[in-house]
Amino acid sequence: MNDRDQQVYRFSEAPIWELQRAYFEEQGIEAWQREEVPQYITSNPVIATAYAEMIFGFLQDRAAQDRASEKVTIVELGAGSGQLAFHVLKELSALIAFAELALPPFRYVMTDLPAKNISFWQQHRSLMPFVEQGLLDFAQLDATKDSELHLTESGEKINAGQLGQPLLLIANYFFDSIPQELIYVDEGLIYECRVSLSMEEGEGQLDTVGMLGRMVPEYHYCRAAEYEQDNYPYREAIALYREKLEDSHILFPIAGLECLERLGQLSRAGFVLLTADKGDHRIENWAFAEPPKLIHHGSFSLTANYHAIQHTFELKGARTHFTEHHYKNLNVGFILMVNQPDGYIQTRLAYRRYVDRFGPDDFFSLKLWFDAHLDTLELSQILAFWRLGRFDPQLFLQSAGRIEDLLEDSGEEEAEDLRQGMVAMWQRYYPLDERQDLALICAMLLYRLELYEAAGDFYEKSLASHEGTAETLYGMAICCYELEREAEALLYAERALRLDPLHEGAAALLAHSE
Repeated sequence: MNDRDQQVYRFSEAPIWELQRAYFEEQGIEAWQREEVPQYITSNPVIATAYAEMIFGFLQDRAAQDRASEKVTIVELGAGSGQLAFHVLKELSALIAFAELALPPFRYVMTDLPAKNISFWQQHRSLMPFVEQGLLDFAQLDATKDSELHLTESGEKINAGQLGQPLLLIANYFFDSIPQELIYVDEGLIYECRVSLSMEEGEGQLDTVGMLGRMVPEYHYCRAAEYEQDNYPYREAIALYREKLEDSHILFPIAGLECLERLGQLSRAGFVLLTADKGDHRIENWAFAEPPKLIHHGSFSLTANYHAIQHTFELKGARTHFTEHHYKNLNVGFILMVNQPDGYIQTRLAYRRYVDRFGPDDFFSLKLWFDAHLDTLELSQILAFWRLGRFDPQLFLQSAGRIEDLLEDSGEEEAEDLRQGMVAMWQRYYPLDERQDLALICAMLLYRLELYEAAGDFYEKSLASHEGTAETLYGMAICCYELEREAEALLYAERALRLDPLHEGAAALLAHSE
């Protein structure tokens, strides 16, 4: 096919978006289990804590406005693996229980396009308690067109104007992955950047992932005066780009803006948006921008245009917050599209404390340093960073080898802090890939520390979800023996010998008991 034969598309209508949709619908939760789609930076306990604190502040603000009786609906867009929802719900529930304040009730609604994801959430043992308490529901949502929510667990349908409380939206790694327009501005004129796609040569089957990975965009420019007309819905933002920018390519988030406007109509009181993405809210960062490159990770993503979103809703009366400092890996912001947004003091203070002063982006920058220097850190330093990371299981798993090396020189206080951290971590654990036995790793470390009661608890957790090896059963036998539960110790030793008749430790334990 030569250039003349290539079809040229509006950027938002190019085949890459249908392939993106097909990828997520085909892969479902496996896209995250195989770690093809990045999620740690937007789903870890640190960002979840920041969001929980902001939601907690929002509930306090609504109570202070004498609106504590009606339920607040929280909707997460593109909830993916479900990890962020789980961590937010755990932290928010703990905050509410600790504070013992009269606050509005809430429900959290996880949404996504693939039906496979919803089926996974419905069966996940970590989410079930929240469903049973009436705190969690699910809905399938096509962000490009849907204007109502059909909740799967309660059977409720949320229509336009139904909600009396402002709708609280969470959108992480969302705006960078839904269709955008691509425009070019120069000398005060707007051009539309249309795209044709060619395929790089390569071996292997061209499935959805392969096609996305090999597609190479070529851009074609045509004059687009319609963006400059008075009837264009986002003309104010376009007018600002015409005035301030030259020789600049701009990803314009029409689908994202329309999605926010549609979902905002569900409430009579507006909406609040909590969002994190690779995205720029400063107009100067779009100056002289080159044509975008597709960032491939199973699917693909682009830079989100937070400036257009911020500018559009500020003109409608919203108050927006992004960090005063420049972000490095993740831009975290929020928009109060409500009446009298300045009155939401607790919400804004929470953003100041948990994002602007030191937030998820700062933590991730430190984690990159932590990753590079882990082998040089002492146990006290690892424990300190683990606490800063809210006892994140991923931090623990990557640190377990180094922790084991340092156990011989650890003191009683460090051993007890490690034990307490494991208990706190287990309460925050959201299993996604069962190939790693977190409980067994905890048990083995505690066994090394001769904390047999705690080690036994984690051996039991491991045996409840994984097929035990002879060594696991022997470890459990020793824990029981040290706790003077001799009958149980012998049973575990016998089970170990059945799996490995040559296991010397299990044989010795049985011989000792005779």
